Amino acid sequence: MKTLSRVTKSIRPQDVEKSWILIDAEDLVVGRVASLIANILRGKTKPSYTPHVDCGDHVIVINADKVKFTGKKLTDKVYYRHTGYIGGIKGITAGKVLDGKFPERVLEKAVERMVPRGPLGRAQMRALHLYNGAEHPHAGQQPTTLDVASMNRKNKVGA
Repeated sequence: MKTLSRVTKSIRPQDVEKSWILIDAEDLVVGRVASLIANILRGKTKPSYTPHVDCGDHVIVINADKVKFTGKKLTDKVYYRHTGYIGGIKGITAGKVLDGKFPERVLEKAVERMVPRGPLGRAQMRALHLYNGAEHPHAGQQPTTLDVASMNRKNKVGA
């Protein structure tokens, strides 16, 4: 007969098994898909989650340029940066970023702000692969497709 153990199992870095997950971000709400991606990257969806070990999976996001915002966030949400000079604060709206040269940065920055800062967070962010179109070069890893739109009706705009 099995008895309950009072010892919490902690996974070691060499025992981590990483898988590959494919997400199609077309018409998905930015914050909702970003929080889901951050949880997968951190490994919180696994029963063997350990906070101080990179035990998350690799996440491939296609159609990252086709994410949507709800409400008036497309025109009202402003991303700020500072040049380093006095009075050098610059701002750009989310709509201009999506129409710009690197529209996948909207989703990248949303996920980046949801993972821990420091070496562990940087290691987890390296497992995120964002692509603007429907093509990706990771077919050899045989990623499993995750249908985020069917998880909750609020995940997709217009559903």
